[in-house]
Amino acid sequence: MPRVRRGPKRAQRRKKILKRTKGYYGAKSRLHRVAKLALEKSGVYAYHGRKRKKRDYRRLWVVRINAAAREVGLTYSTLMSGLKKAGVELDRKQLADLAVREPAAFNQLAETVKRAA
Repeated sequence: MPRVRRGPKRAQRRKKILKRTKGYYGAKSRLHRVAKLALEKSGVYAYHGRKRKKRDYRRLWVVRINAAAREVGLTYSTLMSGLKKAGVELDRKQLADLAVREPAAFNQLAETVKRAA
């Protein structure tokens, strides 16, 4: 097996990792071995965070819709089933936005649900 002389490639690879871990606490930003582990772990956290964000926003929308629905005398589940029966195809993000920004429009939707039920 031939001998491998790494040359500048090794330094470049290490430099790239250390550049990405700039700002990390302590040895995680200075020592290659520790920085490499920290970078891998941060990638895992970032991936999970992207998935988590979708869950968190959906929960927020449901809470907002439920609060607005209860103000007009409905529960979340009756509102959602009524919207489905009425053929209203608004997603939770849009409904939550309506509930917060345009309560009058949301109340009209609630009246539609009450008529459909």
